[in-house]
Amino acid sequence: MTIDVLEDADAVAKRAAAWIAAEAGAAVAARGRFAIAVSGGRTPWLMLRALAREDVPWAAVHLLQVDERATSAGDADRNLTHIQDTLLAHVPIPPEQVHAMPVELPDLDAAARHYSDTMRLVAGDPPVLDAVHLGLGPDGHTASLVPGDAVLDVHDRDVAATGVYQGRRRLTLTYPALNRARRILWLVTGPDKVDALARLRRGDRSIPAGRIDQARATAIVDRAALGEPAGSLG
Repeated sequence: MTIDVLEDADAVAKRAAAWIAAEAGAAVAARGRFAIAVSGGRTPWLMLRALAREDVPWAAVHLLQVDERATSAGDADRNLTHIQDTLLAHVPIPPEQVHAMPVELPDLDAAARHYSDTMRLVAGDPPVLDAVHLGLGPDGHTASLVPGDAVLDVHDRDVAATGVYQGRRRLTLTYPALNRARRILWLVTGPDKVDALARLRRGDRSIPAGRIDQARATAIVDRAALGEPAGSLG
């Protein structure tokens, strides 16, 4: 894993947007399309706002989700709600190339199967995403792969339903889907991530994030997530 350390969350978001734009251009030149799955969070919403200002071949972009809470359309807890506000309202991605997780279905296992089918249509069989954006929780979770959940042991499906975490069940991409991606982009900001980031960098498989393949990964982080003092970048 390569690591890029920046001053703060705003700088991280802008650098990440530029990274995605560059990956999109390269993927479209090589394969004619760019399939990316994105996660949620405060810094990612800043990233998506910045991405809307980048030069991206939007007509060839397929946008997927890493995970999503099982709640109604438009709910503020939905990652899709924020993706629509920060990115989709501002860029010309064809609507049919925005692939939202179908969490409104009453049967989340059926919803997971449906999204697996969608991924195969978009990215092949088995699906190989061009890029996946991941965050890191203070407890070491990533996507909705959280400590102690049975979903951590799902290896025969690309999408699965989770148990309840922070009051919601979720759909999430599983390790096979994530580890098949051509590139992984980690965004990690804030002082509450110091321990988790250190463990991620060590490849500590006792945390869920530590089971992600780091060979093709880039981490863009702020100084606070490394526990560095103010002004240490000079």
